[in-house]
Amino acid sequence: MALRPWTLADVGALVTAIDGDGEIARWLELIPQPYREAEARAWVERATTGWGEGTMAAFASFDVDGGTLAGGIGVEVKDAAHAVVEVGYWAACAARGRGVTTRAVRLVSRWALEQVGAERVQLLAERENLASQRVAEKAGFVREGVLRSTRFNPRLGRRMDFVMYSMLPSDPPNAG
Repeated sequence: MALRPWTLADVGALVTAIDGDGEIARWLELIPQPYREAEARAWVERATTGWGEGTMAAFASFDVDGGTLAGGIGVEVKDAAHAVVEVGYWAACAARGRGVTTRAVRLVSRWALEQVGAERVQLLAERENLASQRVAEKAGFVREGVLRSTRFNPRLGRRMDFVMYSMLPSDPPNAG
């Protein structure tokens, strides 16, 4: 697995990975469907701006063998004054169940704690998204509780509960 910032050269691979993917559509209501070049280009531009402003760090995740896009992962500043960031991620269909996302989440989260200076990395997983919860736990995050009725998902037609996870600098680096 290799991580690097998004570039406009990734737009085609991003569309291929996300457009029409039922699992991504189900859990990530903020990612539009259909997902076309305009949406991918807007995301890459937002990610690039976020890097420059210091508000987020978004990475494309690639399989080392062949360089196929495996997913995306990002860290967004939630509370700069208290050094709190939130990690979010998605996996392309072909990369699911292989541990690629878990490795990326662990790597980026430890980077945020050890290199960026975050004092808390938090992660939200929809309560019914058991695969995302497994990723969080295998990556070393601690389950804190459920945030009830946090937001409305128009695709599902219901409000969603999220499980809150966290990782702190004092947590063992190889937990999970």
